[in-house]
Amino acid sequence: MKGIDSVIRTVAHVLAGILVVWILMDLLDANRGNTVVGWFHSAADWLAGWSIGLFDVSGHTLQVLLDYGIPAVVYVVIANVVAGRTFARA
Repeated sequence: MKGIDSVIRTVAHVLAGILVVWILMDLLDANRGNTVVGWFHSAADWLAGWSIGLFDVSGHTLQVLLDYGIPAVVYVVIANVVAGRTFARA
């Protein structure tokens, strides 16, 4: 059972990593016409769909951090809680 909790945490970290890469690309003004940048944008929008616009703030930087940073943190926290509680008894 030790391997399953590791898989859960790894998947969450990969998802969070996609969101963080998109945050960096957006804030560094990456070329949205590029295929790789477009893929990260699409993936991040899908992963963060539930949180985009959750808070309406002025300033692009803070808006991007909230829109994509919140789900990154939530995915990692939930994965750690689920993996820790589910497999603590095993």
